[in-house]
Parts: sequence; C-alpha cells; structure tokens
Amino acid sequence: MADPRFLLMRLGSLGDIIHTLPAASALRDTFPAARIDWAVEPKWARLLEGNRDISEVISVDRKSARGIAGTVRTLRSAKYTCAIDFQALYKSAMLAYASGAAHRVGFQSSYAREGLAVLFYTDRLNPRGPHKVDHNLTLVEHVGARKSEARFPLEIRPEDEERVARDLEAHKLDEYFVLNPGGGWQSKCWPPERYGELSRKVSERFGWRGVVSIGPGEEHLAHKVIAAAGDLPPVLISLGLGPLMPLLKRAKFVVSADTGPLHLASALRAPVVGLFGPTDPSRNGPYSSEDIVVRNPRSCETTYRRGKDYAPSMLSITVEQVFHAVLRRLERSS
Repeated sequence: MADPRFLLMRLGSLGDIIHTLPAASALRDTFPAARIDWAVEPKWARLLEGNRDISEVISVDRKSARGIAGTVRTLRSAKYTCAIDFQALYKSAMLAYASGAAHRVGFQSSYAREGLAVLFYTDRLNPRGPHKVDHNLTLVEHVGARKSEARFPLEIRPEDEERVARDLEAHKLDEYFVLNPGGGWQSKCWPPERYGELSRKVSERFGWRGVVSIGPGEEHLAHKVIAAAGDLPPVLISLGLGPLMPLLKRAKFVVSADTGPLHLASALRAPVVGLFGPTDPSRNGPYSSEDIVVRNPRSCETTYRRGKDYAPSMLSITVEQVFHAVLRRLERSS
C-alpha cells in the first residue's frame, strides 16, 4: 500500500500556526515515510523553516488570479490522498477542495468561524479536549495519527541570533524581560501604561531592563509603555519574525495578552505570563503548564468577538496582580 500524502491547511496566523505544529508532529511520528506538506501564507512561512515533520512548505499566493491558479496547480500535482483544514475558513476549505484530495477533513460548522466552509469537507468533526492544540490533534487522530507528546519545532537561524546579540549589546542589555502590549483585537489587550508601571516595578526589584516588542503600526503603544516606566524605561527593539524568536527565547520572562508572540514565546520555552479577559485561557492560553495566566473570572464574559475597546475584564487586571504572577513564574524557573 502506498504511503499517504497529506496536505495541511493552516494559512495563518502566528498563534494558530504554533498551535497546529503538534498535529504535524503526530502525523510524522505515525507515518514516518508519508509526504506531509503545509500550505501557508508567505509572511508566516518562516515559522515552518527547518521543521523536519514537514516535507514541503507551500507558500500560497492569493494576491492575483494567476497566483491562485499557480497554487492550485502545485497542490493538484502532488496528488494528495488527504487534505486537513485546521483553519475552517472559505479560503482554506476551498483550497483543500481544489487540491483534488478525495479525503478532506475539517471541523463541524458549529466550531468553524465561517460555517459554510464545511461544505467542502468529506469528514466533519467536533474537537476534543480543552485547548486549541487538542482540537487540532482531533483532526489528525481521525486519519490515524497516534497520540504523542506535543512538540513545537522552531528553527532559530544563527544570523538571527547574531542580530539580536548586536541589538542587545547596543542597548547594554544582558538580563532583560519582554513586554508585548499589542494584539490583533483591542478588546484582548492590556493598557500600555500598565505595562510601563509593571516595567518600573520589575526594574526596581531586579535591576533588569525591559524590551518592548511590537508589531507593525504599534509604535504608539511602545511610546506609551516607555513614558509610563519612570527612570529605567524599557527599550524598543523592532524585529521581524526570525530575530523575534531568539529575543523571546533568551528573555527572563515575557508578559503578553492573548496574541501571537505569547504563544511563540511559550513554544520556545521562555517563561510566560499571559493576560486574559474575553478569551478563555483553557482554550487559547499558553500550552506549557509551567506558564501562568492572569484572569479575573468574575469580570469575564468569554467571547471571541473582535472588540475595538479595552474589555472590562482586561481593565480589571491590576499591575500588582501581574507583578506577583511574574514573581511566581520566576520561582518556577529557578
């Protein structure tokens, strides 16, 4: 019998790709000779470089009709036996269908963000387990993958290590922590002024400087963090995805709300404190049991609506709460 040929559909985003990595690992552990390809948007392909669980990373060009047609030709030429769509959006489900794979696996409509996307699947499943990692494993276990210990293969390039070392040296930073004030939805974020107050308390206690990590268009958040931090403010080091990995990995700890860099830091085994309000940390929190989540359940309504204002549940989190969570997380690392 020929070895299976799997196509994995998880086009983006950062945190969601991180949470899908263990599913690819489970497939590889079960089917060591299988072809396992991963279709991803070009901006996130860096996350999959050097991943030995993946046979080929396919960059999906959706900017033009010609690019889409070329992507479809690439997918169809591989003659996949099974396409697994972890994203449950029209764009991913339609590409899974267009690949020509006879067996197409995805989630039930009640779980999918775009419910009608499931019409492109042959098999529709309810996810099992509490966490997104567990949900994704549900799909690969359905096609025969055995349970295995979750792993997150992420390759750090030497040139990215060197870039970060130069930046840290330029700021005279040896021991540092990372604060990530941004996020895709305002309702999931914590005010930057509170990150600044937290930075001041940590620097006064340990003498460490903070580093502010931001995404494109978030410079205003960094300036607010720095302005609120007092006499030993954190520094802003703006990095792309590759250099961000060694910066997070080397940090004393990372504090972030529910957004991609939080999950990247946890996957790299950096000590993490996650700040949660509207989203459920048992589903979306850092996967490591060593990491700590700060959430005030009485102030929370669990929702995945993308609010444009700070959620009351996030505003209920105090600087003192987060500071003590940092101390607890550092104790676990010692």
